[in-house]
Amino acid sequence: MLQQTINQTGSALIHSFMRLSLDLNIERRASLPAGAKIIAANHPTTTDPFYILPLIGGPTTILITEMAFKSPVLGPILRASGHIPVLQDNGRPAFDEAVRRLKDGQTIAIFPEGSLSPREGGLCRLRTGAVRLALSAGVPIVPVGIALEPERIHYIDTTCGDMSETARWYLNGPYAVTMGEPLVFNGHIDDWGYVRKMSGLLSNHIEQLAYHSACRMEDQRLARPAYSGPLAWLGL
Repeated sequence: MLQQTINQTGSALIHSFMRLSLDLNIERRASLPAGAKIIAANHPTTTDPFYILPLIGGPTTILITEMAFKSPVLGPILRASGHIPVLQDNGRPAFDEAVRRLKDGQTIAIFPEGSLSPREGGLCRLRTGAVRLALSAGVPIVPVGIALEPERIHYIDTTCGDMSETARWYLNGPYAVTMGEPLVFNGHIDDWGYVRKMSGLLSNHIEQLAYHSACRMEDQRLARPAYSGPLAWLGL
């Protein structure tokens, strides 16, 4: 109960920040299915897990890299909220815990690229974990496509414990999200040909949804009236 309260409080605070700082553009192509489900999104920035959380609605557990849990500030919050660390060299404990929670009726959010998306755009090749989770727990996957303005990303070299990476923070500007229709898989988890094929299908869905998010974001930009005030001649 405490974890759920902390999770929901954190989500509400993040949503308030998003409404103040981000130009949100959200499209839901279908209602989220009731009960356990997997939310699978592309991962252009380090801040995506926090921004996705309040858009889902209801308690959600996120699979997040273990480095975030080593942060002296963020780590305790993530643990108290019940999120799941994905160990760098051993993803099995996180997988097993995610299956357990899905079978318990919970919602899981995952970024199946396994790392941040390429800086030049597009997706990394998806890992098979999302599809294997869905097959193990018998739940649908809701694909999600995120688009934003790359020039607004802040690149910050970050070290937590013995781990280092270049974090990508996105704190203001357009942030477009398209939530697709649920995907249901009926194969067997040990059929690797099927798992890889469905992972490719999931990748295509996420990439197409991210493209639609980018198109809406661009349409919104073009629809803004040009500034014609007294400082227009300065380009301001």
